[in-house]
Amino acid sequence: MNQHNCFSGKTFISSGFPNLTPRDAYEILSQGKAILLDVRDPAFVAFKQFDVPEVLTCHYKLLSEFIIHLPASRPLIIADAVGLFSNESTKMLIEVGFSKVANLAGGMVEWERDGLPVVTNINERLSGSCVCQLRPRERE
Repeated sequence: MNQHNCFSGKTFISSGFPNLTPRDAYEILSQGKAILLDVRDPAFVAFKQFDVPEVLTCHYKLLSEFIIHLPASRPLIIADAVGLFSNESTKMLIEVGFSKVANLAGGMVEWERDGLPVVTNINERLSGSCVCQLRPRERE
């Protein structure tokens, strides 16, 4: 099964590898046909998660060490906040021999914009006037 067939022909090629729209990814994930690999920073994952049956999390900087734990026989959809680090992660997985991978175009931002399900833990919300100042809010 090549990387295009395992995603029901729904991928489009960008940056030289398969990508999925959030809606197409959700359809595939909700049917149990793939696993979502969330490569966002743990602080962002703690606040908001993709609400799909099978999710693995690994910060993109640790992915090279985590590869041995990934199921090479299962299709993987790689996601992050906006699609930048998932792009790099998807490319790396393909380069080391994973053939059933696709990038989630637009990441969590587009996922939410499309109204797809997320699980939010309000106690893990971050605050700050810019990204460089983000920190956990005071907890009661």
